[in-house]
Amino acid sequence: MGVNTLTENEKQEQLNEVVAAHKADGRKAMMSVLQKAQAIYGFLPLEVQKTVAEGLGVSVAEVYGVITFYSFFTLKPKGEHQINVCLGTACYVKGASKVLDAIQENLGIKTGECTPDFKFSITACRCVGACGLAPVIMIGDDVYGRLTPGEIPAILAKYKEV
Repeated sequence: MGVNTLTENEKQEQLNEVVAAHKADGRKAMMSVLQKAQAIYGFLPLEVQKTVAEGLGVSVAEVYGVITFYSFFTLKPKGEHQINVCLGTACYVKGASKVLDAIQENLGIKTGECTPDFKFSITACRCVGACGLAPVIMIGDDVYGRLTPGEIPAILAKYKEV
């Protein structure tokens, strides 16, 4: 997921085109429109929700309800490098919370937040399916296992350079 280089005006134009193309379908098109809107913006801020609601003839509350019901929609921006920290049983027992603390300390943000430069965001998840490698983190598609908190600065440094 690269950095979105569109200007705010270009994003708004794209969103308006998406909404206009689905206007006749109204409420039935909401999922599709929201997916496309999130692809344009990277998340679904209130202004985007209002545009979608007005364009599809539904309330902002309905749009917000759909966004908050489905986990793949987000109200907060995500970083270019999304860090998923597994806190499932095996990872937790093997020290995942200390690994998470090291990531938060290194980046200066908490779980669910994004760095001010939009380079990193952190998410805690229940299981990534790599229990034999506990504790595990994923940065994008890259999997890091059998981690200690001391390894975190070197791992993050690779992504800071990019």
